[in-house]
Amino acid sequence: MSGQFITIEGIECVGKSTNAKFIESTLNKKGYKTLVTREPGGSGVGEKIRNILLFEKKDTLSPMTELLLLFAAREKHINEIIKPALESGTWVICDRFTDASFAYQGFGRELGFDKVNKLKVLIQKDFEPDLTILLDAPLEVITSRRKLNPNDRFESEDRKFFERVRNGYLELAQIFKDRIKVIDASKDINDVQDQIKTLINEMVRDKL
Repeated sequence: MSGQFITIEGIECVGKSTNAKFIESTLNKKGYKTLVTREPGGSGVGEKIRNILLFEKKDTLSPMTELLLLFAAREKHINEIIKPALESGTWVICDRFTDASFAYQGFGRELGFDKVNKLKVLIQKDFEPDLTILLDAPLEVITSRRKLNPNDRFESEDRKFFERVRNGYLELAQIFKDRIKVIDASKDINDVQDQIKTLINEMVRDKL
């Protein structure tokens, strides 16, 4: 594939969407065509699943139901959106991907690493991001940035849940240390984006 696949991970309020746009702008200035997408979502079906996962109030979703819905959306996303874009030479920037399933369902919902990994192998086979940027910050920083009225089911979770999620992300960064690069998102936005730009410049140099 001639394009590169970059994912951005982290718990709520660490600046994923803002920095996805920053990466897009950085690459566009270098002459690269880009696509910014997100999970859950990305495709028509994926966006419908996103609404069920985040905003469905009538039914309680079990952790396994969440996980299966996420991978159903991901299968469509990979095969109908991400891979075709990469094959056309587009650099794809995705706000969350499979690492989020490990962190939120595997660690946060306590389903465990193995259950998530089995679905990952089934759906993705050997398909992986070229780079994952993990924006990490202490929970105190996140709490200060969160809205008083949470927008969705995940934002309304308690501190212990987010502790498990954050710790899960940091464990993943050790397991996949060649792919996942951790950036301290509690620092000034300019400092964060300087670090991101360094990673992107390294990718571009390696691509040449």
